[in-house]
Amino acid sequence: MAHPSQLGLQDAASPLMEELLHFHDHALMIVLLISTMVLYIIIAMVTAKFTDKLILDSQEIEVIWTVLPAIVLIMIAMPSLRLLYMMDEVNVPQMTVKALGHQWYWTYEYTDYEDLEFDAYMLATSDLTPGQFRLLEADHRLVVPAITPIRMLVTAEDVLHAWALPALGVKVDAIPGRLNQTAFIAERPGVFYGQCSEICGANHSFMPIVLESTSLDHFVHWSAVMSEDN
Repeated sequence: MAHPSQLGLQDAASPLMEELLHFHDHALMIVLLISTMVLYIIIAMVTAKFTDKLILDSQEIEVIWTVLPAIVLIMIAMPSLRLLYMMDEVNVPQMTVKALGHQWYWTYEYTDYEDLEFDAYMLATSDLTPGQFRLLEADHRLVVPAITPIRMLVTAEDVLHAWALPALGVKVDAIPGRLNQTAFIAERPGVFYGQCSEICGANHSFMPIVLESTSLDHFVHWSAVMSEDN
């Protein structure tokens, strides 16, 4: 999760988020170089003592400031298109989970299990235990096995919502009457936090997303217990 005074993005917990971080650094370095060059040119022009007023045009400069921006755009566009295809690709998922957005909570259905379904409400501040995070904890966590391709089906029952987990590089719109899908792989065990990222009404900021990535043995035990409770 994010922490106070954080300057960068959250640490990556999935291969997709690692690629997004690399692209962010790549684009940021290009922006830094361009900004430095433009600042240098401005300073050089302002501080120059001599000006040749007879120069009306320069074919060489015209070529340079046409070709260089084209090269820069290609350097940004190619990895960007690659990332877009990676984000849309779903490769042989080993588990499918459906997230259904409501005002203002989430319902999760494990489509590979008959009786595994539950609602996830935000924990009130008075119910938090030491170490839990205000506005981010839910009474039921979405539990998935680590290092396993997971497919998420996302939709909504009433209004627009968005299912987002920054550490996994996932953000999917939840639209009533439509199923959107995405996929992710949690590279390590842990607890990852997100929130609804579409303004959905008065309690929009009170429907958190909590995903717990565990070992396969722990997930099998948890799923068995949850199925019995349902």
